[in-house]
Amino acid sequence: MAMKKAGFVMVFLLVLFFWQVVTAVFHVPEYMFPRPGDVALALWQMAKSGRLFESSVASLFRVTWGFYLAAATAIPLGLFLGRKRLFRHMLNPLIQFLRPISPLAWIPIALMWFGIGDRPAIFLIFLASFFPLVVSTISSVLNIRTTYLRVAENFGLKGISLYTRVILPAALPEIITAIRITLGTAWLVIVAAEMIAVKSGLGYLIIDARNSLRMDMVVAGMIVIGVIGLVLDFLVRLLERLPSIEWSRMRR
Repeated sequence: MAMKKAGFVMVFLLVLFFWQVVTAVFHVPEYMFPRPGDVALALWQMAKSGRLFESSVASLFRVTWGFYLAAATAIPLGLFLGRKRLFRHMLNPLIQFLRPISPLAWIPIALMWFGIGDRPAIFLIFLASFFPLVVSTISSVLNIRTTYLRVAENFGLKGISLYTRVILPAALPEIITAIRITLGTAWLVIVAAEMIAVKSGLGYLIIDARNSLRMDMVVAGMIVIGVIGLVLDFLVRLLERLPSIEWSRMRR
């Protein structure tokens, strides 16, 4: 663990050094790409004014609602379709038709339906998360060993008991992995959505800074987005380390 931390710090310092050298040697204008010191100053100014905190909270609020709504609907639906072949064959063409459509393509429709504010951004996050979670959950159910299902049937487990005691625990490791990947995608989409559909959040902060020709604030916003993304990924990886998840993964 200590070696990993040391390696991370070393890479971070090398990136900063390379960044400073390139911008200084090639005399890159500040309006094209700022230097590390300028970005650090912009970060401090936004943090001191409270704008950075407000923008981060606004983005996290939208991602939380959109992602939780998607998980609350997509995971149960995926568990159901994974076991019901008839319904899976009926709905799979529709899912595969809608899944490749970029959530950003829905922005005009989201604005028409919900107007300006939180709701269109939450809707876009929902779309970005729903279909990957459905497909991944179906796949995780189909990958369960048939031995487990046969043993469960021999013990008379049916309906909700079968799902809660066998199917969900067996599929949970793959579902957690899908959640980790999908949450990263949702975080990407919210930034793009906030550049168009709302007037707050980190995406709006970046587009507003660009309009003001404050590239130091643009890069500062990008750094904050990356840091929050790392934190979200770390929190989801903590779920993978739960004893019940590790035990389920070993049994597959």
